[in-house]
Amino acid sequence: MSGASLFVIGGARSGKSRYAQARAEAAGRQLVFVATAEAFDDEMRDRIARHRADRDARWTTVEAPRDLPAAIDALGGGGAVVLVDCLTLWVSNLLLADADIPLANRQLCDAIARFDGTLILVANEVGLGIVPDNALARAFRDAAGQLNQSVAATVDEVALLTAGLPLTLKPRGV
Repeated sequence: MSGASLFVIGGARSGKSRYAQARAEAAGRQLVFVATAEAFDDEMRDRIARHRADRDARWTTVEAPRDLPAAIDALGGGGAVVLVDCLTLWVSNLLLADADIPLANRQLCDAIARFDGTLILVANEVGLGIVPDNALARAFRDAAGQLNQSVAATVDEVALLTAGLPLTLKPRGV
């Protein structure tokens, strides 16, 4: 994978992060992990620590819980493979900060489109379950779904992960 963008989407624990990491490492270049998670509790701290342990010394980590488009812009043209994990947490961070989600969505897609290099983005597919029973959860589901649609339209390739198996939804070059 060289000079391309890949969007990896799937349900929780579907294997999407592992798949995205393997695709990045297969490129054989410098590796940058852009983390959007924030550790507000012990469970999230443990989850972040497990994800870090899955990456070896080849990886550099950049934290971008809110200003993801600027982080992507800053990493373009450097020759590294950039892996962003995950867009769903980024949307959650923005929603809780009462940010302008449609504007952030456009800014992210613009940053993806102008990125010079290899960019891999990971997100959860949150729209396959039941309709949430409260307004905040419905707003989150809607914002994540809109972002996923926009990112999928912007990138070169989209893979859906289910039970650890990738299904190409948008082949590169289409």
